[in-house]
Amino acid sequence: MQFKALQITETPNGKFERAIIQRSIDDLPKGEVLIRVHYSALNYKDGLSATGHKGISRNFPHTPGIEAAGQVEVSTVPQFKKGQHVFLTGYDLGMNTSGAYADYIRVPAEWVMNKPAGISCKDIMTIGTAGFTAAYALHKMESMGQSPDQGPIVVTGSTGGVGSLSVAILAKAGYEVIAVTGKKESHDYLKYLGAAKVEPREFLNDTLGKPLQRAMWAGAIDTVSGNMLTTLLKRCKRDGNVVATGLLSSIHFTTTIYPFILNGVNLLGIGAGQTPMALRQHLWKKLEGEWNVCDKLPAIAHEITLEELKDVYIDAILSGKTKGRVVVKLKENCCESEQHEHNLNTILNSKPLASERIAVA
Repeated sequence: MQFKALQITETPNGKFERAIIQRSIDDLPKGEVLIRVHYSALNYKDGLSATGHKGISRNFPHTPGIEAAGQVEVSTVPQFKKGQHVFLTGYDLGMNTSGAYADYIRVPAEWVMNKPAGISCKDIMTIGTAGFTAAYALHKMESMGQSPDQGPIVVTGSTGGVGSLSVAILAKAGYEVIAVTGKKESHDYLKYLGAAKVEPREFLNDTLGKPLQRAMWAGAIDTVSGNMLTTLLKRCKRDGNVVATGLLSSIHFTTTIYPFILNGVNLLGIGAGQTPMALRQHLWKKLEGEWNVCDKLPAIAHEITLEELKDVYIDAILSGKTKGRVVVKLKENCCESEQHEHNLNTILNSKPLASERIAVA
């Protein structure tokens, strides 16, 4: 059987070309579960893979896409049945295993999770790797004693996928959020997601060179690194937690030992891709329950086609020109009854204030 997929090919002169091709099911890697992909999403890592970054994907031709939601077509294990709605994020999908920018993927059963009944395929991908990373960050912070009464939490790169969902999840969990962005036009968007304050990038550009500064926040989720991460550590309150999740500015940052030995600040890391399944299930339960931000997802999601992904959005995410989550629709008329039920429940259970009913470009 033939199906559509985005393929990245390395040319003899070392360049990388993108094309939408027809592939055969027989060409997919071995695995216990064949999934018809309904939705995927675009992550920075996908952009790197699609432009030939050998630290992400070593072998070409290759199909990127590190996450997928859809229906089981074939399963050789009893825990998954044909027609069952499932999803997966991370592991090796879209890195060196043929990824989700395709109508079909075949993967090991241990990578696959049952999709929550109350969340549509589109919404599960809007949350996806980005929301899971944000939830993992908050989980780690709270395991180190973080609580809302200690003070505000800063989110950098706050209009991106991880940033947007961090703002929404932190606000849902009762935290005061300071969102930092260089996009002035996004202030209303961030306030809608739950930010108490929105600050420009200069807010975190400390150039004084002192090892410590006046404490201004209780913790942070950082997607940028570089001097922003340095500034976050210098100005963090005693026993606060700063989580490093990204490298939008740099793969390096510089600091002294003083934030750690004088203020007891914790610098925490997140490696979401290889998270053990037990912890994945725990965090997705939180995202389905007390950290549920589905009412905010329509503002966060921007739905595109595979063709738009190829032509525009891979370059856009690498240049920092995307906002929120870019979700890629692979199948028409997918999860329609499920989406209708979800939308109806959202309307019945949530009555936003007039000030929240804003249009987000």
